[in-house]
Amino acid sequence: MPLISAIKKDLEFNHSLYNIIEVLREISISQYRSLEKRIRPFDKIFEALVDLFSLFDMSKCDHPLINPGNRACAIVAITTDSGLLGGLNMQVMNLALKELQETRGKLIIIGQRGKNYAQEKNLPFVSFKGVTEETRNNLAIELRDYIVKEELALNIGVLKVFYPHSESLFSQHVKSINLLPFTKDDLGSRRPLNYNELIYESKLEDLVGFISFLLLGRKFYEIFGFSKLAELSARYMHLENSKTKIEQLDKQLRLQYFRQRHELIDRNMRELFTARLAFR
Repeated sequence: MPLISAIKKDLEFNHSLYNIIEVLREISISQYRSLEKRIRPFDKIFEALVDLFSLFDMSKCDHPLINPGNRACAIVAITTDSGLLGGLNMQVMNLALKELQETRGKLIIIGQRGKNYAQEKNLPFVSFKGVTEETRNNLAIELRDYIVKEELALNIGVLKVFYPHSESLFSQHVKSINLLPFTKDDLGSRRPLNYNELIYESKLEDLVGFISFLLLGRKFYEIFGFSKLAELSARYMHLENSKTKIEQLDKQLRLQYFRQRHELIDRNMRELFTARLAFR
């Protein structure tokens, strides 16, 4: 059984660690609420693009972003560079690699954690830097440009994205979406727009390609925001679990401390009483 002095040091250490975790937990909550307010699925200009997209007759369009054909599937796995996520990055990679085995597609990884995992498996992949709030927009544009270049070169077809998604501060899971080809059902429209005849000043393929190009960048920007939100949510839950474990450990240590303290006091009292009797 540890000495009472050692138990007291452990209690002091746990108290300091508990305070640090509590501060980190409050920071995660604050960052989550702040980012949650800044995420907007579509602003007005992109809502207008979706409405415009819904007017096109896709059966007459043969653009590579709309018709993937039998080309290889591209799988994007979005991981983070941060820790304290309770295995969320591992879940993303496991699902992405499972899809890769089934489709024999091309793996694209966002973030250092996913890159490290793929290197351990000796898998071929294309990687991009991890998402930060400061670089979210630039990274979305960079990834969008790469995907479009590969699509136009007919190197890839269907685009599937795996990323951590937060339902709330207390719940997150790995979500997968088929991002390309864009369809009317996937994007949706705010209101039905029906015209008997449309006049195109440009080719339908050019219009569809350009709007898909803009929407793809926007979707990546949104997905990166949701993944950061899930990261903060997972970190909060991990810190909350750590806080609970420290509270349980602290309770056990306090019981040991007071038990040994009482035993020490009782032993000292018996020794003093014995010594007093000896001198009579």
